[in-house]
Amino acid sequence: MFSISTLFTDKTIFVSVQPYVTLVLIAILSILWYFLKRSPHPSLPPGPRGLPIVGNLPFLDPDLHTYFTNLAQRYGPIFKLNLGSKLTVVVNSPALAREILKDQDINFANHDVPLTARAVTYGGLDIVWLPYGAEWRMLRKVCVLKLLNRKNLDSFYELRRKEVRERTRYMYQKGQEESPVNVGDQIFLTMMNLMMNMLWGGSVKAEEMESVGTEFKGVIAEITRLLGEPNVSDFFPMLARFDLQGHVKKMHVCARELNAILDRAIEQMQRLRSRDNDDGECKDFLQHLMKLKEEEADSKVPITLNHVKAVLVDLVVGGTDTSTNTIEFAMAELISNPELMKRVQQELDEVVGKDNIVEESHITRLPYIVAIMKETLRLYPTIPLLVPHRPTETAVVGGYTIPKNTKIFINAWSIQRDPHVWDNPTKFCPERFLDNNSCDFTGTDYSFLPFGSGRRICAGIALAERMVLYTLATLLHSFDWKIPEGHVLSLEEKFGIVLKLKNPLIVLPVPRLSNSNLYL
Repeated sequence: MFSISTLFTDKTIFVSVQPYVTLVLIAILSILWYFLKRSPHPSLPPGPRGLPIVGNLPFLDPDLHTYFTNLAQRYGPIFKLNLGSKLTVVVNSPALAREILKDQDINFANHDVPLTARAVTYGGLDIVWLPYGAEWRMLRKVCVLKLLNRKNLDSFYELRRKEVRERTRYMYQKGQEESPVNVGDQIFLTMMNLMMNMLWGGSVKAEEMESVGTEFKGVIAEITRLLGEPNVSDFFPMLARFDLQGHVKKMHVCARELNAILDRAIEQMQRLRSRDNDDGECKDFLQHLMKLKEEEADSKVPITLNHVKAVLVDLVVGGTDTSTNTIEFAMAELISNPELMKRVQQELDEVVGKDNIVEESHITRLPYIVAIMKETLRLYPTIPLLVPHRPTETAVVGGYTIPKNTKIFINAWSIQRDPHVWDNPTKFCPERFLDNNSCDFTGTDYSFLPFGSGRRICAGIALAERMVLYTLATLLHSFDWKIPEGHVLSLEEKFGIVLKLKNPLIVLPVPRLSNSNLYL
């Protein structure tokens, strides 16, 4: 039994010991706080507060490129948004773009795949959306080294020449009639016909090309529209199975139509090859891809028929709207700047002459045309936010934590107009590229990223250069351009999956060559 005296004694001991216990606890907590403070646990980037559940979605401006640029002025070059249940980080400076696209390239090598893109590319089997790995490396190698190499692109020159000459002939007739033309529509028609001829011009019968082309153009236009539409299912993956807006369902319809067109082209190609005792010569991209499919059949990562189809989709979607918009922006800027138009036409007259027509072989001697393309893509990057990236593992960028699977936008539009990097950043000035040979399309200068950078840089740069430069040089050499009465030239942009002019460029082509036979 405990006596009262014993209890009192114990209490006295407890009271006397208590201060020491408190000191020990304080010491332990201080040590823990010190080491926790030393351990790197960066916070998430700053950003605007959102609402419960929907986050910042209700506050998004449709023109995301300028909206993000304005937010960067308030929150800094890297900030976060909660778009539904998806954490999104936006990067707006060359230094941060370099961290992602070079320093941590492998971790950020995957793209954030929208559900509509997955639906139309056979589950994401194309170069744009495939996750980084052996399958993607195989497909990228096939496209860059074996499909879009210099020799193959040279072999398609006559196709490019034929389409550009046909469009020049059409515009000459309109000029003679003093009828205005919609430049964007005419260039898109040229690019679409050119891409179709390059895709399967040697495989599909000539008499069927027109009907196939009409069908193909309609499907591609709808695919492009759906890819640019915001989809609730991407912001709230738990709702994806319900497809509340019906975007994925509509894209599956497009995918079936597109698949039927591709199947018919492949069937015709195989029939023609067996009938004509195939000599092994490839006359279009489809034949090249099918030949590579056969050659790689026994490899560790074989090319499947769906890979072939997905790459064809990539080529046509990536090679029509993008090139069209670049040429249209360039034309609009030059028409609104007569002194620049005079300079480029003077270069063309000196190199090509008014008694001749432009050939692709002239392009290497036309540095101002190349500078115009670069300056156009600086001010009006085709994909202003690039294709969104997604880190495989949690990373630190700019001193902030970026959790894995975060959606990463790199605002190329903002970076390429950064006043700390570019003099008079909003002014169209091709001269800035004449003495800057280091600034090219390879993505090594992180203040100039029209085609992206790193492992996921655009695979079709060489094709885009040839199509844009040759077409633009021909149009500027062949015609003077006037704004018809009642029309206004506007350089206002329209944001979407690709950047385009908000109002179409309507102009009157005025023939300027010495002989009308040069337009035939």
